[in-house]
Amino acid sequence: MRVAVRTVGIFEENSYLVIDEATNRAVFIDPGDEPEKLLAMLRESGASLEAIWLTHAHLDHVGAIAGIRRVHDVPVYLHPADLPLYTRADAQAAAYGIPFEQPDPPDRQLADGESVSVGSLAFDVIHVPGHAPGHVVFRHGDIVFGGDLLFAGSIGRTDLPLADPIAMEASLARICELDDAVAVHPGHGPSTTIGQERATNPFLTGAARIVRR
Repeated sequence: MRVAVRTVGIFEENSYLVIDEATNRAVFIDPGDEPEKLLAMLRESGASLEAIWLTHAHLDHVGAIAGIRRVHDVPVYLHPADLPLYTRADAQAAAYGIPFEQPDPPDRQLADGESVSVGSLAFDVIHVPGHAPGHVVFRHGDIVFGGDLLFAGSIGRTDLPLADPIAMEASLARICELDDAVAVHPGHGPSTTIGQERATNPFLTGAARIVRR
């Protein structure tokens, strides 16, 4: 597996291109903004795009979908609990005064416990609500693409519409059942490991409390 990343948009969101080197097939995970930059990354890779996988549907994770799909008409995968956020992403953007192109509806539904594949690589889908109701992470071996669940030294916000602090606590406990060596590629900021966050993240050590609305 080869992973390329570009940090895009005013929210500095990490958009990932995951490539199966055995077949040269790829998926975008959370293409959040600046589609021209992400399409350039795809061209540089030489890979063939198969799909777009979304950890969740906040505007900073879906803003490049329309631009990418004008060039590559690939299916979009999303957990159905995040459809209310996805269908109103343009309204989210308008509230911030951000130019935004609303993407077409997603094509495939993600479900907890299923497996999704790109080329010869299979990823487990783990439903981890809290930051968003349909938030999922994608795990392959010792790598997790974690969206806005867990960051280096922090966690995703729980004071946004449809967020759920109690669900977030359960989701963090679930992700922390993974081995210490598992790498987490988050939606914002640098990559980290489960072990590093379990030992030092204030929201996991008890030094900080999850925000409740």
